Amino acid sequence: MHTLPFSSSSRPPAPLPLDQLGMASVGVFLICFLLPLFPSAYGYGWGWTSGRATFYGGGDASGTMGGACGYGNLYSQGYGTNTAALSSALFNGGLSCGSCYMIKCVNSRMCLPGYIVVTGTNFCPPNYGLPNNAGGWCNPPQQHFDLSQPVFQRIAQYRAGVVPVVFRRVACRKRGGIRFTINGHAYFNLVLITNVGGAGDVHAVYIKGSRTGWQAMSRNWGQNWQSNSYLNGQALSFKVVTSDGRYVVSYNVAPPSWSFGQTYSGRQFY
Repeated sequence: MHTLPFSSSSRPPAPLPLDQLGMASVGVFLICFLLPLFPSAYGYGWGWTSGRATFYGGGDASGTMGGACGYGNLYSQGYGTNTAALSSALFNGGLSCGSCYMIKCVNSRMCLPGYIVVTGTNFCPPNYGLPNNAGGWCNPPQQHFDLSQPVFQRIAQYRAGVVPVVFRRVACRKRGGIRFTINGHAYFNLVLITNVGGAGDVHAVYIKGSRTGWQAMSRNWGQNWQSNSYLNGQALSFKVVTSDGRYVVSYNVAPPSWSFGQTYSGRQFY
């Protein structure tokens, strides 16, 4: 092992007094103990990033329903108006659907005090016919949020149109369990996964029938995941994995009598 010699003008640092050493040890212990209790320990929540925000969908947010994540009616799915369409840099090809962000308006006279927490439920497509700073807000590589109008007006005045913001990923707080809506037909099970807590963005799903082993599902679009196995007449279990690597297993969520078009509730990330 190699060590660096001290220069002629430097000296080894003096050891900490015992009382300071004790406090330092306590500090290290508290950091190690408390860090896992915060959302940032799971890969989100660190620091603030600069971006911009606009709004769409009208005063009642009716124009935000549906969208590229496949959630459909955002009211009945529990997302309400605290939603955003994400630019390409944030959308990640649909894998960021369900992720949650804390957003504050900054550096504008149009800003209102406070912050909002929104869920990514749609895609804000680029408009390459307009410059990035004059209408092409969602052009790569910009990190942009096209918010529902009601939630935009909680952080900025309506007449602003577009405002600078800072944002950061936060844990999603959802009521009830993860929801699995089963669509499709025999040999094509298309499962929409909604109301996901924790990181919120699902990156892998596995399905198990009561007469099969675990099988990986493939992402069809948004947060619709598909299996081509024949699972009719079997109780269905799901394993959901989010972007931070955490997972939750919901056993026998759908009974053997499940039918297409129905929604079933499983366990949740806490």
